[in-house]
Amino acid sequence: MSAYPAGSTAVQLVVVGLGAPVLTGIMRQVRARLEGRVGPGIFQPWREMRKLAGKERIRPVGTTVIFGVAPLFLAATTLAMAAIVPVVTTASPLDRDGDLFAVVGLLLLGTVALALAGLDTGTGFGGMGASRQVTIAALVEPSILMAVFALSIPVHSSNLAAIVAAAAHRPESVATPASALAFAALAIVVVAETGRLPVDNPNTHLELTMIHEAMVLEYAGPQFALVEWASAMRLTVLLALLANLFVPIGISGAHSGPVGIVAGTLAVAAKVVVLAVGVAATEVFLAKLRLFRVPELLAGSFLLGLLAVTASYFLATPA
Repeated sequence: MSAYPAGSTAVQLVVVGLGAPVLTGIMRQVRARLEGRVGPGIFQPWREMRKLAGKERIRPVGTTVIFGVAPLFLAATTLAMAAIVPVVTTASPLDRDGDLFAVVGLLLLGTVALALAGLDTGTGFGGMGASRQVTIAALVEPSILMAVFALSIPVHSSNLAAIVAAAAHRPESVATPASALAFAALAIVVVAETGRLPVDNPNTHLELTMIHEAMVLEYAGPQFALVEWASAMRLTVLLALLANLFVPIGISGAHSGPVGIVAGTLAVAAKVVVLAVGVAATEVFLAKLRLFRVPELLAGSFLLGLLAVTASYFLATPA
């Protein structure tokens, strides 16, 4: 393993790890401004996690080792995603492992770990949130596979770095009906997977609407800080993947050097912030869907992904 790919992977991890809470703070600030409020600063999530890290670690009576390990497992799978997904560069030493199916598997493993932790508490809220989250995950993961698979057909590879590199080499290949359908499908599932409106509301604690918040209701102190950090990183990684798949401008390649890494970092930061601001601004004008309507939305996302795959087969040109 050469120093450059290893260093680029380290940069990706640092950018995602440090920037994810700031991205959450930016989204909160955008929502506050559009709602006529001052809102907290963009570094408020970091201040909250620092405060939580200094509190006492509390474990509910009757829980098993699953409850204690789930936050670590969630953070570990998210960091693994940040390492293999082409966020800043396509020259990661884990490029061979950056397969579409590996990333979706890591995403699902983190979701299942948190759902098991919610069930482990034995509370009504935890079981309710876990049941809802697993139902959503069962619909989200196939949609992600379909949407990205549509982009992999012209490249003849399911490797994410290869897909992004091909799009960066030929930007005109992204401007196709298949790409537009895949973007719409992937945008919906990113919103669903990260618990944003209209699928879930990260700011609510009403028992009839909670999904993610219900699963983590029993966490406190450092463990809750770890869950919040991992959730912010998942949002950042998925938005970065969405941005680089469809707007691969500025991403660093295998021979870009340190200057390319810096340029790639700035480019992905700008693209992710634009997407995050768009998501936050849209949420102001949306209401949460009723729970039985969520599968209909995700089924529509799957249908868009299926149409994208069909269009890719008919319109694909040799890579």
